[in-house]
Amino acid sequence: MAAPPSHPFVYIDAAALHSLLPFPSLIPHLRAGLAHPELSAGIQCPQRVSLPLPTAPSAALLLMPSWCAHPSLPYLALKAVTSFPSNAPRLPSVHAAVSLFSSATGAPLASVEGSALTLLRTAAVSALAASLLASPSRPPAVLALAGAGALAPYLAEAHLAALPSISRVLVWNRTRSKSVALVARLRESHPGLAVEEVEAMDEAVAAADIVSCATGSREPIVRGELLRPGAHLDLVGSFTPAMRECDDEALRRGRVFIDFEAAMEEAGELVGAVQRGVLRRGDVAGTLAELAAGTVEGRRSDDEITVFKSVGTAVVDLLAAQLAYETHIAATKNA
Repeated sequence: MAAPPSHPFVYIDAAALHSLLPFPSLIPHLRAGLAHPELSAGIQCPQRVSLPLPTAPSAALLLMPSWCAHPSLPYLALKAVTSFPSNAPRLPSVHAAVSLFSSATGAPLASVEGSALTLLRTAAVSALAASLLASPSRPPAVLALAGAGALAPYLAEAHLAALPSISRVLVWNRTRSKSVALVARLRESHPGLAVEEVEAMDEAVAAADIVSCATGSREPIVRGELLRPGAHLDLVGSFTPAMRECDDEALRRGRVFIDFEAAMEEAGELVGAVQRGVLRRGDVAGTLAELAAGTVEGRRSDDEITVFKSVGTAVVDLLAAQLAYETHIAATKNA
């Protein structure tokens, strides 16, 4: 679905992104892109660059490029993220934008609001993994969410889109006011869905078929001994070796998958487990691209516990930006 060779430069804001990237479209688009052997092999994604900024305390600029020359993905994307911790609480501390170029000519094509794109594609990746690892004979019914921050409603919506068998959502957060607000939001948007706040994360873990974590925790909040047979654990929050959302027992009991190789160097759960001898690189069953392509085996039994750890890369930024841009161009032509 390559775009026309010439058209005006466009800006796609957050509101437009939510219209252009509904999860029933975004999730299968990511699956198709990651599963396509020539496409996924042709995507180049150099290591992200982090630059300290002297303009504010602890400020930083992160640059994440990716590009592909395949005819069905003829784009170069550059995601720029600014981190200004001193902004809080007046302003958001993180801002992002994605610039999209033609990989054939270098011509600028679009600027995409990066924070919304990141929320959408991150949730879509988690839901895609959960759908690929769910038991076909015992569809998941209970989703537990750890964390009620900006990403949490996206994770809920993405999982509900990918796994319509989910009929109950449990929400836990350290700050109760945020979990109460998320419960109210989900009840309003899904009147037929059972949505409950839980006081203890242990309670949610013990009851859930899918546990999705999006926190900044440095101490485990998921105890592996409580995971039900057949449960799926989705770990999103950690992105440095100092962060950790589950204990070693969860990794011992579960069959581990990762989104991309960077997770082995960035995710605290995995880095620490390798250092402690709990996990070896060879114990990781596969990546999301391998799962999507069917080149590695997913769930092997109804009772098997699966674990998916994502840290995110510019590869999915590129694929999500492609879908947003090409859908926008197609809608403009048909208007």
